Amino acid sequence: MIIDVNVHWYPENFYSDKSFVNAALRMIPRAYGEHVEVRDLPGTDKKQINISRPKGCANLEFETIATDSNDRLKAMDKTGIDKGILRWPIWPEWINLELCRKANDAMAKTVREHPDRFVGLAIVPPWGDADCLKELERCIKDLGFRGVQVTAHYGTLYLDAEEFRPHFKKINELNVPVVVHHTPLPVDYGHIYDYTNLRRLFGRCIDQMTSVGRILYSGILNELPNLKFIYTMMAGGLFAYADLITPKKSTVPGDRERFEPTESDKVRGYLKRNIYCDITHAPPWGKAQLECAVKVLGAENILFGSSYPLRSEWLYQGVKFVQSLDLTEKEKSLILGENAMKIFNIKE
Repeated sequence: MIIDVNVHWYPENFYSDKSFVNAALRMIPRAYGEHVEVRDLPGTDKKQINISRPKGCANLEFETIATDSNDRLKAMDKTGIDKGILRWPIWPEWINLELCRKANDAMAKTVREHPDRFVGLAIVPPWGDADCLKELERCIKDLGFRGVQVTAHYGTLYLDAEEFRPHFKKINELNVPVVVHHTPLPVDYGHIYDYTNLRRLFGRCIDQMTSVGRILYSGILNELPNLKFIYTMMAGGLFAYADLITPKKSTVPGDRERFEPTESDKVRGYLKRNIYCDITHAPPWGKAQLECAVKVLGAENILFGSSYPLRSEWLYQGVKFVQSLDLTEKEKSLILGENAMKIFNIKE
């Protein structure tokens, strides 16, 4: 079974229901630097939402096609994808509980209509009050979702913040995975926003690497050992830093210890038991980088994701790209589906 763990989804009535789209647009904190506009795409009857920060520096575009389940299924069929894990990619950093309930009900409807093809993720504000926790439990126990979606940070707070601990305690109790979607920019972005590729690609990597690093060293995985975090963008290139951020004690007598090697053993354990990466997106990472990631992190900790329909080639070329890597057939099978089946409790 081949599973895409990063299939972008929006409710089918998102644009047609003006109250829905307007409620989503109102959440965007324009008074704090976000800029948003809704455009008609030239020569079509389709619309696109553009979000930039700062104004004029595009970070996100969302087109009507992402609301079309039939298009999504056709693309999956064409590329041999058996199941897709649906996620709402833009709004969760700002989303309120009222809109979460509406979105969760809409996603549940999509999954009910195609139960053999789609898997849902809960979207809930992470503030951990009674109503938020109730919605979290409803999504898992009543709607049948297989995990919870969060973003790498909320405002200036990364996921290890105490404000989010009740949220993660409930997820730990429910024993479902946490999918961490990258946000458009890291909290501190002042020196990267001028250049498009730094802003739109490297910025997301900085954000994910900062987020996963704080989770690894915060103690939350010792307190809540059932948590399993799945980070997009290969957790910002975690494979390149895994050894660097877990230094061992010097073997040279007399060396002054500048780091905390006693913490490294714990973190290496968390990397194996609690932290997973999805490729998002395979071709841009490149052959050497993905083979290195498997060597460093292990194929058991890597999952396939495409971000369809943001860029079709990431889906259309992604599976073949993974299959072309110099890996064992077992490693490829783990990345393309077996890991997702295990983590999300998906049956054949």
